[in-house]
Amino acid sequence: MNLRDLQYLVAVADARHFGRAAEASHVSQPTLSMQLKKLEESLGVRLFERTHKQVMVTGVGEEIVRRARTILRETEGLREAARAAQNPLAGELRLGAFPTLAPYFLPLAVPKLRKRLPKLKLLLTEEKTDRLLAMLKEGALDAALLALPIEEEGLETAELLDDPFLLAVPAGHALAKRKQVTRRDIAGMPLLLLEEGHCLRRQALEFCSFAGTGERTDFRATSLETLRQMVAAGVGVTLMPKLAALKGDGVAYIPFAPPAPLRTIGLVWRKSTARAEMLAAVRAALAAA
Repeated sequence: MNLRDLQYLVAVADARHFGRAAEASHVSQPTLSMQLKKLEESLGVRLFERTHKQVMVTGVGEEIVRRARTILRETEGLREAARAAQNPLAGELRLGAFPTLAPYFLPLAVPKLRKRLPKLKLLLTEEKTDRLLAMLKEGALDAALLALPIEEEGLETAELLDDPFLLAVPAGHALAKRKQVTRRDIAGMPLLLLEEGHCLRRQALEFCSFAGTGERTDFRATSLETLRQMVAAGVGVTLMPKLAALKGDGVAYIPFAPPAPLRTIGLVWRKSTARAEMLAAVRAALAAA
């Protein structure tokens, strides 16, 4: 048994497919299959149930995969410590961000990071919050941009910015010319919201409860861009983060009177990281962006 075998094992457990796992591992499928068969023989247990359509992890396989992830994470920690000792501000940084932030904030932030940290190689991942948290804990990410608060054992957080919500209405809407709106202005006005799994949906529902409004139950969008297009088409109104507000798209964006609803964006990382100096520099660059 070696680290390569454990990497193959985790790859198949994640992909549930030998071909895709082999591609992700940059080896041929016969090579990967042969190594995993040898691993099963070495351990004396079956790790996978193989059919023509799918690959399933066995009960004992789930436990071994969990332990393999721990070993690989600790191994990567050793490498991180060595890299940090050589040059704490160089090397790869695996950074995650959620879908309602990544397309709007990263184009502003990445140039700042490159200017301040020219030897940093950014590897960016866009996933929903739950998946990003899992990847952080597994060691698949070094840090992530998330909406705070995050209260997870073993993770550290730092606030970067507040992103206010604006009321997004069709350009011809009765409120479109207003300089500000209040919660009272939208009381009883159902909002278009994102589908389940987006942290922005949870934040919007909290605001709906406070403002005395609700959700349009006949529509849920998969992205902010879908929400924007539906508002422009006159289907309804929604809350839009200021970072994502675009001029000239057939939508009017109106600030809320204080206290305005907002989301707080922060950087999240493992307390056990060996890259504290790197992450401190990254936090400073992101805050400047």
